[in-house]
Amino acid sequence: MSGEINHRRRRFLGFAAMTIAVGEFGRIGAARAQASTPASVVLPAIKPGTNTSMGTLKQIDAGLLNVGYAEAGPADGRPVILLHGWPYDIYSFADVAPLLAAAGYRVIMPYLRGYGTTRFLSNDTVRNGQQAVLATDIIALMDALDIRTAIVAGFDWGARTANIMAALWPERCKALVSVSGYLIGSQEVNKKPLPPKAELAWWYQFYFATERGRQGYESNRQEFAKLIWQLASPQWNFDDATFERSAQAFNNPDHVAIVIHNYRWRLGLADGEPQYDDMERQLAKGPVISIPTITLESDANGAPHPDPASYAKKFSGKYSHRTVEGGIGHNLPQEAPLAFAQAIVDVDGY
Repeated sequence: MSGEINHRRRRFLGFAAMTIAVGEFGRIGAARAQASTPASVVLPAIKPGTNTSMGTLKQIDAGLLNVGYAEAGPADGRPVILLHGWPYDIYSFADVAPLLAAAGYRVIMPYLRGYGTTRFLSNDTVRNGQQAVLATDIIALMDALDIRTAIVAGFDWGARTANIMAALWPERCKALVSVSGYLIGSQEVNKKPLPPKAELAWWYQFYFATERGRQGYESNRQEFAKLIWQLASPQWNFDDATFERSAQAFNNPDHVAIVIHNYRWRLGLADGEPQYDDMERQLAKGPVISIPTITLESDANGAPHPDPASYAKKFSGKYSHRTVEGGIGHNLPQEAPLAFAQAIVDVDGY
């Protein structure tokens, strides 16, 4: 095991060294809620798409799941857990991981339930996609890996999951990096209508509320995911190989059930499980997050996302916000890996 880790560390260090002379396609804007601590480590530039392999995946039983995950960096490094969204996967962090590994971090990138090689341990477990359960999964993974505290970072579903972990288990989270800021939701709030333009942006949520939508996603999940990628990141010219690497994660046998339940639960059209009711009641109140946080937003995010000014007061600890420019879309870690990785290093110094 130690030989495997050392080999992987050398490989990632090599990747990072090769990228020093390559330009980053997104620069960090100046908008901030308050001044940040100067970074203790300035990461080397990297061209998005430089790395196309996550190495050998690992599997571990954690809570209700056998979790598939990639790992990079030294085994005794400061833990960082990177959480992907929908319809994406751990390849969103393919260029982020070697940067953090070279800086000495132990980087854990799990497939969420319903993605990749993650599987339920029992056929009888409810295929539940409500927000609280995803966070519970990651706490169980930390327990299984014997990780007491970690920096948590993510986007889309992953950002929401990291938000919830920071709100409900602040003792387990050293710091937070969250793309699109504060994403903890409430079923009651989600039942209220939005302005027509905002409702249009959520078109797929209403599609998934129907049986036709479920069948459509089941039959066309890869075409559907590619459409979302294009709409959410209109200036990201990803190639077929990049998409196909991630699209394999949607072949998970529970993928459709988890996605459909997630979006139906948000609108109050599907029930959650009773054991998560207390957590959901806490989350519905919009709890303030007290741990050090950097929030990120991209300048060309085509997916629904809140205005940074609307959530700044949700973070009571040391906090700053950064706008990442350069035509960056919704999948910020993959489109602007240096900006995402640098935020993690910086928030570690808060």
